[in-house]
Amino acid sequence: MPDGKLPKKWQQSAKVVKAVQIAFDMDSKLQYSIRRSALDEGISPSEKIRDLLALPTNKKPKRPRLTVSLSTDDYSQLGERYGIPADNQLAIKKSVVEELTKFASTTDFSKHK
Repeated sequence: MPDGKLPKKWQQSAKVVKAVQIAFDMDSKLQYSIRRSALDEGISPSEKIRDLLALPTNKKPKRPRLTVSLSTDDYSQLGERYGIPADNQLAIKKSVVEELTKFASTTDFSKHK
C-alpha cells in the first residue's frame, strides 16, 4: 500500500492480530467457579472473564465444541476399540461423537449442580 493504509476489509483482522492472549494463574476453586458460571450461562470461560471485567463480549453465538488432542497412538487405540483402521480418522471421530452422545444421554446431570 503506497499510503500504508490497509484495505477496509483487512482492518478488522488487523485488530485481531494485535490482541494478546494472557493466562491467569489462580487456585482451582476460583477456576472452577468461573468455568462453572460460564458453563451455566452457555459461554466460554474467556467470555465470562471479559464479562466480569466489564469488557465487550462476542455477541454472536459460537459453535459449541469440546476439543481433545489425539496422537497417532490414540487413533490406533481408538481404531482398535471401534474396529476401524487407524488412518480413517473421520470414521473414528464419528464413533467418538456417538460414544460421547451416549454418555451424555445416560448421565444424570442433576447431581452435578
